Amino acid sequence: MSQQDNRFRRLSTALDYFFEKPDLLKQALTHRSFGTPNNERFEFIGDSILNYTVARMLFDQFPKLSEGELSRLRANLVNQNTLAEIAQELKLGDYLYLGEGELKSGGFNRPSILADAVEATFAAISFDRDFQAAEQVVRRLYLGRITAIDPTRHAKDAKTRLQEALQARRLALPRYTILAQNGEAHEQSFRVQCDLGELAIITTGEGSSRRGAEQQAAEAALLLLEQHFAAGKKNTL
Repeated sequence: MSQQDNRFRRLSTALDYFFEKPDLLKQALTHRSFGTPNNERFEFIGDSILNYTVARMLFDQFPKLSEGELSRLRANLVNQNTLAEIAQELKLGDYLYLGEGELKSGGFNRPSILADAVEATFAAISFDRDFQAAEQVVRRLYLGRITAIDPTRHAKDAKTRLQEALQARRLALPRYTILAQNGEAHEQSFRVQCDLGELAIITTGEGSSRRGAEQQAAEAALLLLEQHFAAGKKNTL
């Protein structure tokens, strides 16, 4: 067994997939800062595999949801934050090939780099064997997340649910402000603040798009909003 095979053994076990051509996995884990070949083109294929597989899983799991509701659920499952969570569960950062600059700046923990590597890994599996093999890996990684979904709560995105919760209580709508915007056009990161004003609730979110960062901040604000009114009810008992 080669040294490279040994390096990837723990990751392959976590994926429950063992490569016949480990060089494909190495390329999937190689950031462009390290050199070529890298995983940029792999991401293109991996993204398509991921979107189809998650869409089909949701389609089968929730036969009564509309196309719009299914699309919102899928968006929450295939975004950068969820992919980065999966990467952390797989300890993917331990296997990345990064250039010196990215290593020094903590690129092995950067959500955008982790998310891209996960998508590229799906592509590498499809190249190593076929689409069905890649689909099965995606299904294993997402099964728990999808079966845990409460469609009555999560069919609508976080910003919509927050707005409806505030309107139901006759409260002002949230204000979203960009706190920071970094990176080049193809790999930007946003930090956004969500301010609920009179409730003195302020949350922040981060993402590779302004919308993604706003959704994350809204999700955090929803949690605090629920806690706020739950505490108020307890105090009146």
